[in-house]
Amino acid sequence: MLALSLAAPMAIGADAAVIPAFSATKPAPGLPAQWRALVPSTAKAPSFDLVQDAGATVLRVRSQAAAGAAAHALHADLASGPILSWRWKVDRVVERADLATRAGDDFAARVYVFFDVPSTELPLADRIRLAIARLLHGEQLPSTAICYVWDNRHPIGTAVWSPYTDRVRVVVLESGAERVGQWTAERRDLAADYRAAFGENAPLRPVSGVAVGNDTDQTGESATAWFADLALEAGGAR
Repeated sequence: MLALSLAAPMAIGADAAVIPAFSATKPAPGLPAQWRALVPSTAKAPSFDLVQDAGATVLRVRSQAAAGAAAHALHADLASGPILSWRWKVDRVVERADLATRAGDDFAARVYVFFDVPSTELPLADRIRLAIARLLHGEQLPSTAICYVWDNRHPIGTAVWSPYTDRVRVVVLESGAERVGQWTAERRDLAADYRAAFGENAPLRPVSGVAVGNDTDQTGESATAWFADLALEAGGAR
């Protein structure tokens, strides 16, 4: 399980729309500057390491009955139509995972995009849940997110609400073992994905952060994911 509870206060730097590149650092244990490990209070932390792969430094996340992510705070205006791109690979899928249930909410790899949605725009029940969560996890807890995942069996393109909250849309980008061990490139139009998740008429809200990781705490399995650089580029005006 790795839901919005992983979020915590993060300072936003001066170059607010730039995601620091893993490839700009040397291989070493832990995370590079401007990234922080976020781990649910009920879970064991995965291991984070910068490693060499195909001539570049990438982030490796190993989870053995663990859950966590590496996060970076940023600010990007969805009105400019930003495109998020990255490459990732996994060593296996989580065999017993089931994205429809809390007991099976595990993935070999996840990429979160957080959005700055004021709590005043949420339904009353969601505002109450968010207020309670922020008491437990901090005022910077984001209210809304899209979670792109590498699933075990559901068709690519499947989009469902997290079993924990209907403010997190889970989108399957890769599924099954066909591409296990292979670097796979992704490219997402964040404004289009936001509207698909939260409604065509929903006001576009800024991106407030990204996070990458995996989790196997519910199933007790193990999985390793590698992430190459994430990049944001401007698209057309919306």
